[in-house]
Formats: sequence, C-alpha cells, structure tokens
Amino acid sequence: MEIPSLDVFKLGFIGAGNMAESIARGVAKSGVLPATAIRTSHYRAERRSVFQSFGFQILESSGQVVADSDIVILSVKPQIARKVLLELKPFFTDDKLLVSIAAGIKMRDLQEWSGQHRIIRVMPNTPAAVGEAASVMCVGEMATEKDKERVVSLFKAIGKIWTADEKFFDAVTGLSGSGPAYVYIAIEALADGGVAAGLPRDLALALASQTVLGAASMVDMSGKHPGQLKDAVTSPAGTTIAGIHELEKGGFRGTLMSAIIAATKRCCELS
Repeated sequence: MEIPSLDVFKLGFIGAGNMAESIARGVAKSGVLPATAIRTSHYRAERRSVFQSFGFQILESSGQVVADSDIVILSVKPQIARKVLLELKPFFTDDKLLVSIAAGIKMRDLQEWSGQHRIIRVMPNTPAAVGEAASVMCVGEMATEKDKERVVSLFKAIGKIWTADEKFFDAVTGLSGSGPAYVYIAIEALADGGVAAGLPRDLALALASQTVLGAASMVDMSGKHPGQLKDAVTSPAGTTIAGIHELEKGGFRGTLMSAIIAATKRCCELS
C-alpha cells in the first residue's frame, strides 16, 4: 500500500526520456509524491502521452516547468545541457533546487549556465527502470538539509543512493553508470556457455540471469566479501575451480578493471 509523503513539493523534469520516466514512475508508485505533483514538457507527442498516462502534468514549455516546480531535474543529454540551461536561466529563482543527472557536467558549469546556487548532482543508472538503480549524489555547498532529504527520498524510490565528493563522479560513471552493460555481456556470455555445453537457449538465459541476480543479492545481504562467497562455492579439485582457472587465464578480472578505468577516462574527456 502506498504511503503518501507528508512533504509534498512540485517536481519538474527538463527532458522526458527513459531515465526521467523511470524516476517519475518510481516516485509516484512509492507514494513519495502524488502524480499530480510531477510535471514535464516535451516536443514529441509520444513522450507526452507516456507521461500523461501516469497522471503527470504536461506543460507547454520547459520554462513553465521550471517556473512551476520546487525541484527541477535536468535529465537531458550532456551535449545539450549548456544550451538548455542558458535558455532556462531567466526562470530559475533562489527558492528552487536544480538536480542534474546529466553525466559529466560539473557543478561549477551547472551553476554558471543556470545562475542557480542550490544544486545537487546525481548519477543514477538504467536499472532505475525496475527499481534497482545504484545512484550517487554530490550536494552543492548552498543546498540545504531539506534539499538533500528530498533528493534522497526521490532516488530511494528507484533503488539505493549514496553520497560522494564530486571528484569521484567520473569513476562512479565508469563503474555504476556503464556497469550494467558489462553485466549484460557477462549474462549473455554465461548463457552462450550454457548453450555450448548443451542447454536449450531459453533455459540457459534464465539460469544465467537468475544466477547473476542471486549472486548480487548474496553480496548485498550477507555482508561478506565477494572473495569469501567465491571460496564457499569452490571445492578442492571441483568444477568451480576449474572454471575459475579458465577465467584467470583469460584475464577476466583484469579486463573488467580495465573497462571501468577506460570508461572513467572517457567520462573525464567528455566533461
């Protein structure tokens, strides 16, 4: 049963893409805000229809969204963030909070382009669509404790959220921002291995995805180091150690580490 929040504020989205939709749906479904407290604007009819179908308000322009919101979430592509914020600068006032989920855009740039001083950066990831996002936030100096509490409530509605210094955000992007893609590749490879070993494709994929889900839950819920959990599955001269030996020969761990470092470096270049 949904429990409505006692702290009702108006939430606006600049950009009505998939991530904005996931956040808005999660917030409304969890009862953090009623659907009527959420608004956006979009030039494409199909995106407007999606948001309207959940009871969210559709306004005529992004300027109206900013003017009519207490918290504004910037969820546009990083390449157009500067242009969008410069256009919306006249609509921002001191009583508003700007929350940016645009990857790679630094706090100082957000402040310069928007003229806004109360700013929080958040880096969520795509599992927000199923309520399992890993989000990290950086709180600007002028943001209030109430601002922080509200943002935490919003992003807890789509998963888990942590706080970190802005200097870590490129690495956050490289790990949790890009990380789902690495896991999807691992699931696909596990399934392909099952098929190669003789399993039907549908069974192999189901086993692979559930195995990854279960292993992640074990790490999260047991409080044990992944190495301990790995050792618990690995019997002397057994099947698991034989498989691990092949992973080590292929540089599995080093390759994953290199992927995160490469993604972090690329995020630095883009920002």
